[in-house]
Amino acid sequence: MAEERRLPESRLGRFARLAAVGVRTGASMLVDRSGGSAAEHATEVLGHLRGLAAKVGQMASYVDGLVPEQHAPAFEASLKALRAQAPRSSAEAIRALVEQELGAPVDRLFAEWDDAPLASASIGQVHRARLHDGREAAVKVQHPGIVRAVESDLANASLLESFVGVLGGKRFDTKTMLDVIRTRFREELDYAREAESLRAFARLHAGDPTVRVPALVETHSSARVLTTELARGADFEEACAAPEADRLAWALTMWRFVFKGTLVGGLLNADPHPGNYVFHEGGRVTFLDYGCIQPIDERRRHAVHIHRAALARDEAEFARGVTRMVGSKPGPLEDLAIRYTRQCFRPLFESPYRITKPFAASLVGGMREMAVVARKLPEEQFFTMPPEMLFVNRLQFGFYSVLARLEIEADYASVERGFIDLARP
Repeated sequence: MAEERRLPESRLGRFARLAAVGVRTGASMLVDRSGGSAAEHATEVLGHLRGLAAKVGQMASYVDGLVPEQHAPAFEASLKALRAQAPRSSAEAIRALVEQELGAPVDRLFAEWDDAPLASASIGQVHRARLHDGREAAVKVQHPGIVRAVESDLANASLLESFVGVLGGKRFDTKTMLDVIRTRFREELDYAREAESLRAFARLHAGDPTVRVPALVETHSSARVLTTELARGADFEEACAAPEADRLAWALTMWRFVFKGTLVGGLLNADPHPGNYVFHEGGRVTFLDYGCIQPIDERRRHAVHIHRAALARDEAEFARGVTRMVGSKPGPLEDLAIRYTRQCFRPLFESPYRITKPFAASLVGGMREMAVVARKLPEEQFFTMPPEMLFVNRLQFGFYSVLARLEIEADYASVERGFIDLARP
């Protein structure tokens, strides 16, 4: 179990620790050094900081292409510990926060309470408990001090640039994009909002035999405590080692959860962290985290259009749909945007398709190429990416990297044909 550590909250204190791993832009925070010692150092510093800083490290631990290929094995091995278990808050501090939020002693609220957390992540940690009606529960509790810590991170321009630089390109660094980043990560601090998102996904996937959304325990939830029924099953590492038939069934379920959510529900769950899945027999998957949800409202009809074009393998209509979705101008950047988006849609155009680590990494490379081209363009050919694309890219890079580790060939097009008619343009 990770050790208990006091969370640095002040902007100055967090900035000093980030400087220790060379935070500037993009993934440079992780590659200014070389080899395993650098990865271990980054894990220690980013895990101790938690908050937005830890999210950058967690992304680097599983998103292919963020870290240079020669350093990737060392960083993935070391940062896997950060992905699985950030340093935890003390049992006393967690109990005090639960009692403050829910208005009663922990021993009265729960029939059983385990002080050792099941998991600790960037914003909070999860404790196993038992309700008085006998149900096992997972109680997610925010790290004390995390609100101030995240606000300190959101005021750190270098750290925000690390997201914009990797997910959108620096010339696309508009005030609107930075506002979107701040909005999404502040929303993750509001567990009452996450409870609303959980209910929305439960309604969307109601009746689906393989998509599981944990049941919310409303009486034991608040703005900083979120209680759901506990899901037991295989974790991601165990899923990757399972028989091929199981891995295939899980991949199809995961694809349906992500793209039905986006195209039908207009809700993009933008945190495909490997720790957010619990795997069960029969292709069933429980999806755990609903904190970072990007609404897809205005552009959802464009997304539906290009998905339908990809399913029909209509290249011309697909290209027209991309230009409308991103609001592009004719020129080399538009050509790159079409080519990059077409690369993202290979699993549909070429279905059945095997998503691999090099394929996932090529998407990060494609975004970087667009950023380079964008910096050199005259104004008449330049267009800024829609701000919501930041979190679309975060999902795309991460989700494809997760599927790559399942190492299967899957007919993702057949999955989408099962629900695409429910998506109203």
